[in-house]
Amino acid sequence: MQTNPNVATVSILAGAGGDDAKDWASMLIRMYSRYAQLKNWKLVAVDDTTIEIRGERAYERLKDESGVHRLVRISPFDAKKLRHTSFALVEVFPELPALEASHVQIPEKDLKVEFSRAGGPGGQNVNKVETAVRVAHLPTGIVVSSRAERSQAANREKAINLLKAKLVKLMEEKHEKEVSNLRTRVAPEWGHEIRSYVLHPYKQVKDHRTGKKISRVEEVLNGDLDLLNER
Repeated sequence: MQTNPNVATVSILAGAGGDDAKDWASMLIRMYSRYAQLKNWKLVAVDDTTIEIRGERAYERLKDESGVHRLVRISPFDAKKLRHTSFALVEVFPELPALEASHVQIPEKDLKVEFSRAGGPGGQNVNKVETAVRVAHLPTGIVVSSRAERSQAANREKAINLLKAKLVKLMEEKHEKEVSNLRTRVAPEWGHEIRSYVLHPYKQVKDHRTGKKISRVEEVLNGDLDLLNER
C-alpha cells in the first residue's frame, strides 16, 4: 500500500477500568498532541479520541507507537488513594491516498452511520446542526467518528476514509485480499503492553520491546517521546 509518510492518524481506545482508563486515554491523546506541537507539526482533533498529525515523516515516527500502553499510578478517582493499573490501545494509521481509498468498497449494509451535534471552541456549532458523524463497521466492530469538519458530508467522508485506512491495515495484518472477508475483530489483550508508565511507587517508563528504561516519565507524558530514543 502506498502511503504518505508525513500524515499519521492516532486513535486511542481505553481499556477496562472506568474513569481511570478514560483518563489514561485522554493523557495519551495529550502526549501525542504535545509531541506534535514540539515538532511544529499540524494537529487536527478528529474527535475526542482521535487526532490527525501532519509533519515531516510523522507517520514514520509514530507508527511504532501502535500497541497497548500501561499506566500504574495512585488513582485520582479512588477515595482510598490506592494504586491502579490502566490500559489503552494506541492505533496509528497512515493516510490512504484517494486512488487507493476508491478501490476499497464497503457494502452499505455493513455500515451503521449515526449523526450528532458537534461542539466547537467557545460554543461554536453547539446544539445547532448534527454535523458530527459516527460510523460503525458491523462485521469487525470497528468504530470511527469525525467532528473536525464544518459539514455533515465532510465529516462522513473523513470518517469513511479513516475506516477504510483501518480496514486496509487489518487486511494486511490478517493477509486478506477483500474487505468482505474480515469478520469480528479480536478484542485487544490488555496486558500484552508495548510500554509501561509507572508513577508510583517509583517513576519509570519502560519499552518492553527494547528493554529501555528511563525515569523521566513526566517529561515523556508531556510529549518528549524522543527521550525514549536517546542512547
